Amino acid sequence: MTGTATGARRTAAAALVLTLSAALAACGGEDGGGDRPKLSVSGAYVPQPPTRDMAAGYVTVTNKGGGADELTSVTTSLADEVTMHTTTGTRMKQVRSLKIPANGELRLATGGDHLMLTNLTHKPNVGDKVGFTLHFASSDPIEIKVPVEPTTYRPKD
Repeated sequence: MTGTATGARRTAAAALVLTLSAALAACGGEDGGGDRPKLSVSGAYVPQPPTRDMAAGYVTVTNKGGGADELTSVTTSLADEVTMHTTTGTRMKQVRSLKIPANGELRLATGGDHLMLTNLTHKPNVGDKVGFTLHFASSDPIEIKVPVEPTTYRPKD
């Protein structure tokens, strides 16, 4: 009987290990967030505006996570209002949010989707750094310092 009890315990222990392994695997990858967005920001800049009324802003949001997210708003002390726009051909349209696909990116660039900053508090100079806070549907806000570049600046891809 001792052999039978030991065998039953080993079988129960093996079953428990398999069950726990399956449960942990279902929780996601190494960081436990397999279905969650994992956002980072790069390439942000504001071209120096010709006037104090309005400026544009550009940024790339990369999502290395398995879940999509959305950029829902952007705030900055440089402007009273920041709006998001999509561009198709020559047509610009204000939108409430911009999608960031899972394992993809949202690229705001000249001639495409972009930010519009209106009612500027002052005209920024080339070399200034402007604080922006990016707000998302499901991820925590991301604060960045955005350089002001010359009006003709075009980033190298």
